[in-house]
Amino acid sequence: MRRLGEVVRTAQGLAIVRCPDADHPEIGTMVLDENLDGIGRVVDVFGPVERPYLAVTPDDGVPLPSLVGGPVYAR
Repeated sequence: MRRLGEVVRTAQGLAIVRCPDADHPEIGTMVLDENLDGIGRVVDVFGPVERPYLAVTPDDGVPLPSLVGGPVYAR
């Protein structure tokens, strides 16, 4: 398991995660919250190459606003 970054905002039903460096997961990677509960999957990688953003589509029932400001991890 590794840290992906922090959820910086929500947009159009997606959680937007800022990566701390250029190393990012592949599309389809499962994303976990700090309690190691699954919250969704990576559906897009965009932005600057040095610190890209990830778009994460949430699983059913995941409250997106509560994730903002928190770390997320990849399995």
